[in-house]
Amino acid sequence: MNVTQAIVERRSVKAYDPHHQMTAQEISQLMSLAMLSPTAFNIQNWRFVLVTDPVLRQQIRAVSWNQAQVEDASLLIVLTADLNAWAKQPERYWRLAPKAAADILVPMIGHYYENKPQLQRDEGMRSCGMAAMAIMLAAKEMGYDTCPMDGFDFDAVAKLLNLPADHTPSMFVVVGKALKQAAPRSGQLAMDEVVVYNQFQS
Repeated sequence: MNVTQAIVERRSVKAYDPHHQMTAQEISQLMSLAMLSPTAFNIQNWRFVLVTDPVLRQQIRAVSWNQAQVEDASLLIVLTADLNAWAKQPERYWRLAPKAAADILVPMIGHYYENKPQLQRDEGMRSCGMAAMAIMLAAKEMGYDTCPMDGFDFDAVAKLLNLPADHTPSMFVVVGKALKQAAPRSGQLAMDEVVVYNQFQS
């Protein structure tokens, strides 16, 4: 499947076969592709929590508007952002770069993010969003359907996952075998309503 086909065919599926299990190899392949998603300064600030414990899945479903796909999909991925990834041995992110580049970029990371909590959070959300799209397209190529989700109690999920204080949930992506296909697209806006060249008009 090429990228265009995956984009066209990707839909947010709600009903999944609760008996289907992904193999460890499939999950590893999916995560390996997710980890190629871009991040600013290469800080790799996404953290992927793969929820496989059935009891924990039930508990998360209970704080996610009781949405069945949280429990029934083959895999529940909670994308979380490490808000302080920028400060955690940032030299790691450029260890394979030429020394001249690393010497410039590593100090820039601290200067850019330090004492800017809103920027740290925004960066985490951007990174997780790009990773989520990579997961959904890769899963489609692998023969799976997906659903991105933010309909959950963020604080309750963070507590259930025992997230560190400097991490925040961003979104879920569930992956699995569809029992029921998504309904037809409900009303795409026209391109001239969402694409702006150069400037908005007064």
